[in-house]
Amino acid sequence: MSEFKQTFNSSLGKKLIMALTGLFLCTFLIVHVGGNLLLFKHDDGFAFNVYANFLTHFPPIEVVAYLLYLSILVHTIYAIVLTTLNRKARPVRYAVTASDNATWQSKNMGFLGAILFLFIVIHMSDFWYRYKYSGSMTYKEYRTDLSSGQTQSIEFSPASPDFENSVQTVNNFEIVRVKDLHDRVKTSFKQWWYVLFYVIAMVAVAFHLKHGFQSAFRTLGWVHRKYTPIVEFVGTWLFAVIIPLGFTAMPVIYWILYHNS
Repeated sequence: MSEFKQTFNSSLGKKLIMALTGLFLCTFLIVHVGGNLLLFKHDDGFAFNVYANFLTHFPPIEVVAYLLYLSILVHTIYAIVLTTLNRKARPVRYAVTASDNATWQSKNMGFLGAILFLFIVIHMSDFWYRYKYSGSMTYKEYRTDLSSGQTQSIEFSPASPDFENSVQTVNNFEIVRVKDLHDRVKTSFKQWWYVLFYVIAMVAVAFHLKHGFQSAFRTLGWVHRKYTPIVEFVGTWLFAVIIPLGFTAMPVIYWILYHNS
């Protein structure tokens, strides 16, 4: 077996893969929360629907998306493998546990990860799979007056079941026709239990990232007295506070606005 294979089949190698895939997923979260913030533009979903269409029809982005799905699977599988190996290495708990500085989230990363994996499966089936493959999506037409910049929207029914999107300019109007993922968001978050589950998942995200982001840098050996406080600050405030709050705001506000409609 080559030295490369030996390294990545070792416990340290598995932790390195966990760290690299985890950091890749962290970068995705920054992009994803930015895209979700488009839902608050009060433009009847125009910016968000165009953004969703771009993500699913621009080939380089689609390649990155499939790398993302692979990273989620690899991260999950290696987490299960490492947890199993650790339990086999210590099948019986100590009668007396020595006090340590381990945080609650570091001791419960497996539990937090299980919540997040369940959330990802439900979330992707409701939005990504439905958007790409279900054939049950509605469509929206946006007409923008190029002189005034004002945009109006109406429901649109394509003549062909294979229709995906179109952009054209007619009589000084830009006409954009896309799948209406914004309507799917409104429909999903009219359900209180879905909103509650989403909020619980974001709490799990906060705890998971607070430990995971900092742990990834330690695993990679990127530890320095000058830079470690910066990593801890970013891990705490950006990934454990700002990003989870950004995600949580969307379902809560949409439930408040649309649950009675």
